[in-house]
Amino acid sequence: MVALYGAFNEILAGMGMADRIVARTEADATPPSIATLPVIGTHMRPNLEHVLAVKPDLVLQMAGRGEAEQAVEALSRLGVPVAVFSVTDFPGLCAAILRIGTLTGAKEAAGRLVAALQDRLAALAAKAAKAEGKARPKVFFEVRSGSLLAAGKGSMVDAVIAAAGGENAVAAEKKIVRLSDEELLRLAPDVCLTQRGPMNPEARPMTERPEYAALPCVKNGQAYLVDEALYSRPGPGSVDAAEALATLLAGDAHKEARP
Repeated sequence: MVALYGAFNEILAGMGMADRIVARTEADATPPSIATLPVIGTHMRPNLEHVLAVKPDLVLQMAGRGEAEQAVEALSRLGVPVAVFSVTDFPGLCAAILRIGTLTGAKEAAGRLVAALQDRLAALAAKAAKAEGKARPKVFFEVRSGSLLAAGKGSMVDAVIAAAGGENAVAAEKKIVRLSDEELLRLAPDVCLTQRGPMNPEARPMTERPEYAALPCVKNGQAYLVDEALYSRPGPGSVDAAEALATLLAGDAHKEARP
């Protein structure tokens, strides 16, 4: 199998099938067992000849970018089995895992992985229920600095924020939303997360940018740098992200409660 989107490698590993991965993209080296595998190009622009050379019985890709979908359409025309998924929330993630289990003949392993993820999400929901009646902290997720791109309601990040017990400060239904500095100041988020990764390699926390000094998250020291792959890439790591954010938000509540 070849995953053109890194989270699928994590899903396959979680199902105990890392040994069936035969190649990787330039950006992916997890799980560690795939680090020495042949490289077949990038997520957006895989080298079709390199993909064909490893003779995959299945190629997995994430929907959403036309350029990436053109590559899988070309592979399909060449006779390579391809499955494309669209995942923007946890039910969608679980459905994708179960479908991969069906496609790979590993339904039981997929079911176990889904059950484990759902148990962890249920534990987060139980913690959030204990805080019922209290205002959820408003969380702003910065996708890219400078041009100020933020995660909207149509993103996996929104699902992570909700599972952690927070509320996305950006109400727009799009996956990624462009904002002005004035709009961010109006939103006045309690917590700011700035991702660092390929989409935002020069990431700086809000606390280091004078133009955002008036934000509550900056005044309260609740502006953080986070890993792009963990928060923005739909996969098992999304549950890790929700748990990590829940810990941050619980810490915020504790700090606010102190005299």
